[in-house]
Amino acid sequence: QVQLVESGGGLVQPGGSLRLSCAASGSIFGRYTMGWYRQAPGKQRELVGTITRGGATNYADSVNGRFIISIDNAKNTVFLQMTSLKPEDTAVYYCYAKVGYTDYWGQGTQVTVSS
Repeated sequence: QVQLVESGGGLVQPGGSLRLSCAASGSIFGRYTMGWYRQAPGKQRELVGTITRGGATNYADSVNGRFIISIDNAKNTVFLQMTSLKPEDTAVYYCYAKVGYTDYWGQGTQVTVSS
């Protein structure tokens, strides 16, 4: 079992920045991928981006160039640095981990971009 705990959400003005963190604990070892999804009200959950243990990243077109995902393998922690935030980035952000063939999800953290 893997547990994911997010932190760092909140309210930010358009154009601002915010950093989310996700700490993984439990049976996380070997090859795994971590990342972030988000879900806005009335919309389906969508990919934000992922990162492998080796550091290879993948981003959704909507955030590419504005968001950066990084990983601290020693601490099993993944980060999402968000810049140039827009109101349409408002959503619940979920941490994600794929370990072997199993997907794990965090409880979600709210990000609101509003003036």
